[in-house]
Amino acid sequence: MTAISQTKKTLPPLDNGDFLTRSEFERRYRAMAHLKKAELIERIVYMASPLRFESHAEPHSDLIGWLWSYKIATPGVRLGDNPTVRLDLDNEPQPDAVLLIDGSSGGQSRLSADGYIEGAPELVVEIAASTANIDLRDKKEVYRRNAVPEYIVWRVLDGELDWFVFSRGEYVSLTPDAGGVIRSHLFTGLWLDVSALLAGDMPQVLATLQTGLADVEHAAFRQQLSGKNP
Repeated sequence: MTAISQTKKTLPPLDNGDFLTRSEFERRYRAMAHLKKAELIERIVYMASPLRFESHAEPHSDLIGWLWSYKIATPGVRLGDNPTVRLDLDNEPQPDAVLLIDGSSGGQSRLSADGYIEGAPELVVEIAASTANIDLRDKKEVYRRNAVPEYIVWRVLDGELDWFVFSRGEYVSLTPDAGGVIRSHLFTGLWLDVSALLAGDMPQVLATLQTGLADVEHAAFRQQLSGKNP
């Protein structure tokens, strides 16, 4: 038996509730090739339960479709599905989605040499069913402390969506305008018809987004990301 195989054999598995350093968390996570999602929040390990279709998989795909449509219309913006994020020494979440500005366009996070996000992405998204408590408590506090500019939590079982924006050291809830639309403070043109999303009316969600993308302010944002003056 080689030294490498002996190390893998004796390495403890990653378990829910483990209290670990980030480096030890990553070491065990890498050794468990079958494991698809695990997070370190305040040095405590959280491992996802099997994901149900209607309460997670389908809402997740709808949000990804909305964000992807924005990304392809906005050069300099990048979208990630379930990426590992090295926020700080005690926290390594794996959010359902992140939307970030590329470093070359002035973004505040970066990709490490081994391909992980380091620092705070501009927008983090979580689909919350059984995880609603942690998403709105522990993770929210971690994202706030690391100054993640915007944070969306879709509480599927409650039929509610929370959109928080970082302001003066705290998270403030955004509310829909008279037309039922929330507009991102940071990603100009990223508009969301909340009622349509909750009802599964994706054509209306995308139509509202297209209105945001057609706005002159989105054109100015694109020029800003490209480094060109309007």
